[in-house]
Amino acid sequence: MSLSDHPKAYGTAALTVAFITGIFVTLGFKDLYPELENRYQQRLKRNRHARNSLARSSTVSSRRDSFLFSGPVSLEDRESTFTTIDRGLGIVDGIAGTIGNTPLVKIRSLSEATGCVILAKAEFLNGAGNSPKDRVALNMIEVAEQQGLLVPNRGDTIYEGTVGSTGISLAVLARAKGYKCHICMPSDVAIEKSELLHHLGATVERVTPAPITDPKHFVNLARQRAKEHTLRTDTESRGFFADQFESLANYTAHMKTTGPEIYEQTGGLIDAFVAGAGTGGTISGVTKYLKEEKKLTNLKVVLADPQGSGLYNKIRHGVMYSPTEKEGTRRRQQVDTMVEGIGINRITENFESARSLIDDAVRVTDIQALKMARWLVEHDGIFVGSSSAVNCVAAVMTALKMPKGSQVVTILCDSGSRHLSKFWKSVGELGLEVNGEDEERGGEGEGDIVEVLGLGKGRQ
Repeated sequence: MSLSDHPKAYGTAALTVAFITGIFVTLGFKDLYPELENRYQQRLKRNRHARNSLARSSTVSSRRDSFLFSGPVSLEDRESTFTTIDRGLGIVDGIAGTIGNTPLVKIRSLSEATGCVILAKAEFLNGAGNSPKDRVALNMIEVAEQQGLLVPNRGDTIYEGTVGSTGISLAVLARAKGYKCHICMPSDVAIEKSELLHHLGATVERVTPAPITDPKHFVNLARQRAKEHTLRTDTESRGFFADQFESLANYTAHMKTTGPEIYEQTGGLIDAFVAGAGTGGTISGVTKYLKEEKKLTNLKVVLADPQGSGLYNKIRHGVMYSPTEKEGTRRRQQVDTMVEGIGINRITENFESARSLIDDAVRVTDIQALKMARWLVEHDGIFVGSSSAVNCVAAVMTALKMPKGSQVVTILCDSGSRHLSKFWKSVGELGLEVNGEDEERGGEGEGDIVEVLGLGKGRQ
């Protein structure tokens, strides 16, 4: 028998061959087959990237869901609230993609004081003009484009009469979409609003406050400017009057977006919705969605109305009237209040669309609004403007009349930074500001919000 036939020799030879083969495969694979090795490494890299992206997306989605959606929401419903580029990954398509899906914030101090859960839709976090008017401006422009009234980059100009927020939203979106913007506003509006509009590239006309029946009223003037532009023969461009007060693209923007968002964020558990009205778009759009589409028949909708506005009496008594209309008592041609953005003495098409669905109204004084604005800063770190303060006062008033544990939703419209020269200046003049030394002594921020607002003993 030869050595090669011996069992041990055969086994040793086999092991040797296997060992050498292993070394060859391990060390020589990528040198002898560089193309296969390269493809293999690329596949590994793709798999790692996919796993990391999935983990990151899952983390973002879970945070987003826990923050925005307090009730069970299907994947299809959740995806429908975002743009085609997933906002959860931090990518949106232009500035318009930053509009909507604002958080619903629990205001702790007001919730604790009333025994109810008071939630506020943080509309000042909309990314274009930083107010709920972003939704309205975008929808009005898109509807006009669909109707052929606006054509991008033709030189068209958007005209609007506004006290600020709608104009700011229009100015931002006009530039983003290839239009110019021309804003007419009352001369007694906070100066920082018109200055911001100038920086945004808009033409601004500040006009003397006048009744709506006067052709020089800021809304009527904007309409006239748009008409004059369109009649020009030296240009193909057109003037488009946005008409936020009467355009139904206003309330439908909130019916399509704000209402559904609130419903999803609360899981449909809403006992009251409280909001002010200027054009009436927000309160009408949200109310129509919640009551008509979602059939929340037990939902209580409450109008928050500042002093000087006639809507309170229209809802409570069927008559459009404010005590400031009394001969010799009016201090201001428009609504007699320092609050900007809400309050009006006429019925708009937007407000009328849901007037029959509004259950109640509360009147908020300027003093109450000023005190609420300061309270929110001191106790919750929330710095908002005058209309937001009115909404929060009304939310407290509403909550105190409801069973404990009820869930009340309201709107935080814009930042206090747009109200420094007027509303927040008055906060300081009334001695409501609190600095570090005041806090040590126990300043204006002390006490219960119910007592601060002069609401008596609160819940009975």
